Amino acid sequence: MRIVFDYQIFSVQEYGGISRYVVELANHLADAKEAQVKVISPVYVNAYLATRSPRVQLVGVKMPLVKRTGRIYHAINLALARPLTALYRPNLVHETYYNGQASGPVGCKRVLTVYDMIHERFPGDFPAHDTVAKDKVAAVQRADHVICISEHTRQDLINLHGIAPEKTSVIHLGFSLSQASTPAIPPVNQPFLLYVGSRAGYKNFAGLLRAYANSPDLLKNYRLVAFGGGALTAHELDLARKFGIPAGQLVQIPGGDDVLGRLYRQAAAFIYPSLYEGFGIPPLEAMSFDCPVVCSNTSSIPEVVGDAALMFDPLSPERMAQAIGAAVTDLATRQRLIARGRERVKQFSWAACAQQTLLVYKKVLA
Repeated sequence: MRIVFDYQIFSVQEYGGISRYVVELANHLADAKEAQVKVISPVYVNAYLATRSPRVQLVGVKMPLVKRTGRIYHAINLALARPLTALYRPNLVHETYYNGQASGPVGCKRVLTVYDMIHERFPGDFPAHDTVAKDKVAAVQRADHVICISEHTRQDLINLHGIAPEKTSVIHLGFSLSQASTPAIPPVNQPFLLYVGSRAGYKNFAGLLRAYANSPDLLKNYRLVAFGGGALTAHELDLARKFGIPAGQLVQIPGGDDVLGRLYRQAAAFIYPSLYEGFGIPPLEAMSFDCPVVCSNTSSIPEVVGDAALMFDPLSPERMAQAIGAAVTDLATRQRLIARGRERVKQFSWAACAQQTLLVYKKVLA
């Protein structure tokens, strides 16, 4: 079975959950020796491709991620990907994101992964010229089968776009962060709460700031650490001042997986206040480091965390603060969350994700 993963996510994402998923999937499929796997991305910016299995072939040249090169890279890939893919004569092309035009040869079987319906649910968080929602419709329509990374995403896709349920499958993601030793990181001099990733819009970081500021105990005894997502913006710093968060209590720490693992181990709790997620890998990562998880009760998040997290209404700062307080101060609650988290993460792995995906390929090709 010859499988090609196309260029789409690799040409725009240097780091990120989607490209990590595709590389992990490709690696496990190739190492299981049940498929010949190739990534065809004439030009790419992705860093994870450097960690691909020796069994995963790569056609492409790594280029720097520089502003205003996105359209150039896209044009090159659009022109070259289809003829290069046709030369390989794959049995199936797995499209890694949403494009208005197919990247594989005419007549080739296609599988698409849909990660979330955020552009449809929160259109105000994206610029007016954003075409992701429109391109997603085109990609879904031409796909022979659509994999959704959660049942919640699948139901949203069916309800919003009228796709036939039998054309869809749910395959949960795995997670990669390990308990490997990590080097020193910038010091966090008191107990802290941890937030990970992008902070804009539906991620509801502003709601977390409000909840944190409204709790005198949390504000006095814990710093709030944001990992990744870029430096704190002027707007975020203004919000912190407006809410009464003292200078130095809110910090942002950059770094890679080694730093993130250290933070998960040190944090009093991991907070996940999103209004919507297509899946959500960070709660599983936190659980694997015995870090108690406190998260929203919306979208796919309960599907992922099960009974191994304290959940709250993300639109209620009071409920959010209460849940965080319980996780960091009640010893019995902490021990229960840690124990349940250890069991919960056993249900998610990239190996299982790959095996279920291979079954979808076989069904499509049959």
